Amino acid sequence: MENNSSNQQGLTVDLDANIVLIKNIFKDDDTLCMRYIENQSNPFVRCCVFFVHGMVDNRLLNNDVIKPLLEYPFGRKVTDLINTVANQIILPGSIQKTSDLNQIVQCFVYGDSILLVDGYRDVLILSTRSWQTRAIEEPESERILRGPREGFNESIIVNLSMLRRRLRTQDLKMKFKVFGARTQTKGCICYIEGLANKNVLNELETRLRKFSIDGTLDVNYISEFIRDEPYSPIKTIGSTEKPDVVAAKLLEGRIALFLDGTPMVLTIPHLFVEHFQSPDDYYLNYLFSSLGRFLRLFGFLLSTSVPAVYVALTCFHHEMLPTQLTMSIAMARQGVPLPTVFETFLMLVMFEILRETGTRMPNAIGQALSIVGALVIGQAAVDARLVSSPVIVIVATAGITGLLIPRIKAGVIFMRFLLLGLSSILGMYGYIFGIMGFMIYLFSIKSFGIPIMTGFHSKQDILVRAPWRLMKKRPRGLAADEIRLNSNGEPQ
Repeated sequence: MENNSSNQQGLTVDLDANIVLIKNIFKDDDTLCMRYIENQSNPFVRCCVFFVHGMVDNRLLNNDVIKPLLEYPFGRKVTDLINTVANQIILPGSIQKTSDLNQIVQCFVYGDSILLVDGYRDVLILSTRSWQTRAIEEPESERILRGPREGFNESIIVNLSMLRRRLRTQDLKMKFKVFGARTQTKGCICYIEGLANKNVLNELETRLRKFSIDGTLDVNYISEFIRDEPYSPIKTIGSTEKPDVVAAKLLEGRIALFLDGTPMVLTIPHLFVEHFQSPDDYYLNYLFSSLGRFLRLFGFLLSTSVPAVYVALTCFHHEMLPTQLTMSIAMARQGVPLPTVFETFLMLVMFEILRETGTRMPNAIGQALSIVGALVIGQAAVDARLVSSPVIVIVATAGITGLLIPRIKAGVIFMRFLLLGLSSILGMYGYIFGIMGFMIYLFSIKSFGIPIMTGFHSKQDILVRAPWRLMKKRPRGLAADEIRLNSNGEPQ
């Protein structure tokens, strides 16, 4: 927060002057509340409490602060009044004594109350914060069949408590930081001492110190500043709303970044294979989980490749298609004025518009709009001979398989249109060149010094999810130790 002229004046031992100072700092702020207190037994014991309306627990403030100060039987001579008040009279669980005006202001706007005592420059910061938060519920974007249903909400303290409940070890470290010059949003870096890669941790702290912004309202504000490839559609920083997922990643040696005011938590580093993993994989039978993971990987291939391969085969390589299929496609295209490339591109864009519209609308209306819109527009386009029916099938296949992997939505859309463009120019050669270039690009990307393709040499948790008794090592390159576990799950 910027220092104004009032902040530069500083606190004095005069209570009235300090009251004027605080009022000047929060001038024109109608949520500022003040309670002047004069002890019943000794009128020379004078105090003043400042708090923000709606951000404090009024019952705690009245019963544990104001009432004791009014009724405590002070004698005529009181020595070391401020320490007596802090240690013997008021009851809040957390009390800080400081004369740093910037610290006082930051704690005050975050919901703490401040107690000014006549005759002392120091101020007592009282932990009386209390505000309404969203109930803990299952995240809409990460619904699962089995396993914990809890999801993070917008309170960083609640979120950290859910993580602490799952990792009851003294090695879990939590370092608080403040982001945003004006919002002063509280954040927290979490990791497990002895497991987290120190190089990654140091690199994260270095990048966090290098950027400055007025306000951080979501972790994406931070993510775009610290990610390795800021213009890439492939994520190099993971995100989740589930405390069990964060706990599992910390146990693998990763680092988590929490931010107050958002349920989303960043996980660092992030591997490409995580786009195809789901929390369900570890809560269901490993055979069923392996089948689901294979379907997601296959869905990624279909979603990015089907439109491009269709255009390449129908426009450049007719001989690769069965004669009967070629004739069926030709008959379906009779009377269609647009080239195959344009009609495919047009329907892909229309599908993305319908999907985005359904996402932004209320749930019930959005689902109906997506289904009805796709059916009506698709059928009307075929009947009007704007597009051919095979293109509708191709676009629907690409769109539906893309929904299997929402974690990599941006990458799928980018690759789909890139491969379509290359195939429309060079046919299958363009498609193959595009796939080769994409693989080379993936192997060149790093996440905080760790290649995102790390782990593809492993056979335990990539294409399939091996039984737990066979997964005895942490992902190579992530954890600091890579300790081998025995049959009881304990370090050897």
